[in-house]
Amino acid sequence: MEDDPIYLAAIKRFDQVIKDAQTLGLKEPTAVALATVSAEGRPSVRIVLMRGHDARGPVFYTNSQSRKGRELAANPQAALCFYWDPAGLQVRIEGRVEPVEAQQSDLYWSTRPRESQIAAWASQQSQPMQDDAELKQQFEAYQHEFSDQIITRPIHWYGYRLLPDRIEFWTSRPARLHERTLYERSPAGWTVARLQP
Repeated sequence: MEDDPIYLAAIKRFDQVIKDAQTLGLKEPTAVALATVSAEGRPSVRIVLMRGHDARGPVFYTNSQSRKGRELAANPQAALCFYWDPAGLQVRIEGRVEPVEAQQSDLYWSTRPRESQIAAWASQQSQPMQDDAELKQQFEAYQHEFSDQIITRPIHWYGYRLLPDRIEFWTSRPARLHERTLYERSPAGWTVARLQP
């Protein structure tokens, strides 16, 4: 349904919101809260960075063996919530998550700073550790292993794309009479509706 005109209007609006957010002088204008749910139904949320988006949906990258990666493997439904306080804007996106193509993950990996690449190898994300010295030792071991080499992407580190089923735009208004517009996928196609604040 990527060619649905209502959906395309939502994506165009999202694209403009992201462009506007990048002019606000924020350190991380694409920081977004990512909510996942475990196989047991326990929710968790954390901040990730959106590292791209297109008509198929927003993309973020992570270690698939992390807590979020394990939860997405057990239950691929997720939600994103962007909030830009200086602009009084919020965007919520819900849908199914799927891994991006390996070539796209490789391309993004190649743009990461070398130390970030080494850290991705060194960190067993979300696993317990004794102390900072343990992580430092792991980092130094991979630093030595990859000295003077191109660092390949770990097979367990890749991108995820959220395929939207719902996209909501929230704009702050005086007296808490906020503007809310919901774009939602239905069996017949995408719909758009205004919501009470």
